[in-house]
Amino acid sequence: MTGGVGALRIGVTLPTFTAEARPALLSAAVAEGGGLDGVFAFDHLWPIGRPGRPALWCFGVLAAVAASTRRIALGPLVARVHLLNDDDLVAALRALAAIAGRERVIAGLGAGDRASADENHAYGVAYPPARDRLDAVAGLVKRVRAEGLEAWVGGRSPEAGALARDTGAIQNLWGATVEEVEAGGSGDGHVPLLTWGGQVLIGRDEAELAELQARYGDRPGLVAGTVAEVASRLVALHAAGASWCVLTPLDYLDEPEPAVERVCLVAKAVR
Repeated sequence: MTGGVGALRIGVTLPTFTAEARPALLSAAVAEGGGLDGVFAFDHLWPIGRPGRPALWCFGVLAAVAASTRRIALGPLVARVHLLNDDDLVAALRALAAIAGRERVIAGLGAGDRASADENHAYGVAYPPARDRLDAVAGLVKRVRAEGLEAWVGGRSPEAGALARDTGAIQNLWGATVEEVEAGGSGDGHVPLLTWGGQVLIGRDEAELAELQARYGDRPGLVAGTVAEVASRLVALHAAGASWCVLTPLDYLDEPEPAVERVCLVAKAVR
């Protein structure tokens, strides 16, 4: 494996934009059995831009996954400040660590952005200025690190990067290109500072990829390709400085098991 941050770890987000828990629990079982390193859950009240659609609470799903798996890392990607008050958010992460073990929990934290602001407004949740939200994230990073948990900070802004460096957290760059990852951080050779997350569409071969693309189309930042092509992109992201790659398959709500199985194939191809 190339790159200066150790072996690349690969995870998948769970299909939680549904009223049913089974797809997420099945996906987690497939991920653990297939050798992935982590599973993550979005912290949203509804799918972005689709108010009224169902969304399972990330900590409820993650607690069930923690109790039903033995090895795989897990965490929110990312838990947004002010959806819970600070004490409740820390308590939720502490409870997750009590179930899974501290070494398995990744405390992904974020300030939210304009795309998620409507959720706050609809439910009467505070949405203060960006600087205040980032300060709240910084305080939470310090608290979860004091609990012995690894902390990630979501966001591609220079301010999010500075926060991560100042607090000893790891910055998660959602949807970043290889060039943006390469420009976004540096490491000391021992502690990785960057992780990557993004949407993917993976075909076992060109024919399956074409069928999936016809069904799901394209969107900004999407990484689409065969197993070998997506694996090559992850290797490039790792070489640029990403210690983790967390994949969100576009087809994981419709076909959770095959979608996660293809992510597992990508992981095997990378290694």
